[in-house]
Amino acid sequence: MSLDDPKDVPDLSDYDSKLRKEAAEPLAEPTLEVPQAEPTKHTQIIAIYGKGGIGKSFTLANLSHMMAEQGKRVLLIGCDPKSDTTSLLFGGKACPTIIETSTKKKLAGEEVAIGDVCFKRGGVFAMELGGPEVGRGCGGRGIIHGFELLEKLGFHDWDFDYVLLDFLGDVVCGGFGLPIARDMAQKVILVASNDLQSLYVANNVCSAVEYFRRMGGNVGVAGLVINKDDHSGEAQAFAKSVDIPVLAAIPADDDLRKKSANYQIVGTAASRWGGLFAELAEEVGLAPPCRPTPLDQDGLLALFDSKDTGGDVVLEPATDADMRGSKSVERPSLEVVYDEA
Repeated sequence: MSLDDPKDVPDLSDYDSKLRKEAAEPLAEPTLEVPQAEPTKHTQIIAIYGKGGIGKSFTLANLSHMMAEQGKRVLLIGCDPKSDTTSLLFGGKACPTIIETSTKKKLAGEEVAIGDVCFKRGGVFAMELGGPEVGRGCGGRGIIHGFELLEKLGFHDWDFDYVLLDFLGDVVCGGFGLPIARDMAQKVILVASNDLQSLYVANNVCSAVEYFRRMGGNVGVAGLVINKDDHSGEAQAFAKSVDIPVLAAIPADDDLRKKSANYQIVGTAASRWGGLFAELAEEVGLAPPCRPTPLDQDGLLALFDSKDTGGDVVLEPATDADMRGSKSVERPSLEVVYDEA
């Protein structure tokens, strides 16, 4: 084909008219109703979001262990590039990640098998997606690639009562929003504490859920788990403001801190904390997905004492002279000024 020859130049007029016709068609009105019935699928896929370091891994390891102890089949998938979701479950031992294992197997000309990436303890099946090293790739792309590998391993044919996905909430790129954007999960659970930054992240996730609801998505927020609760009340106030329930309040207790630091499971009937996680397991299973009403920045700050957040600060506009500093020189205006008649 030569584009110098008129007969070889493709006729795009028909294609152009089709695009214009498609663009002119009104969009279908999205449904804004969040389903309140029991999930239609046997497996509940639940995405857990929260600020890095807020205690998602601690909460999930103990929650999944308690669910398994109650006779449920549970798969825990770490979707945080730190790959530490399963550390507590496996006594601090690092779990080979799907992405790293896949790379090694590919270089060796081999296929990844379930036993290479999925491990079990206390009745819980667990795996880590993993991610690139710092500066060597996009974490979000790693998430997408990891789920593509899971599909090849037969993810949609696996038989579990619960699949719990641990996602980093303070990363906003598309890969970390996958369960919400693609309806991969039936509901979202937030983990936060009584501090502004963790509630900021929780509010951002609520905003993402609301955005994709308006796009026709179906994922809702089932509730909030308050970790390291010091009874100051900001997290409870947040949950009330965005209209989601509090599923559990895990106290800021030194015994929990020490056991977590020593990789000890407390989500078991043999622990003094077993009742707390048993109740959380029941709430997680039964809580329906809700449509949240995310707050704006001022609304979020209003949950806290203004002395702690700077909520009383008034914004003072800068001037051109401020920006130029010592180099500020008054220059004659080029604007034409007419004398009054």
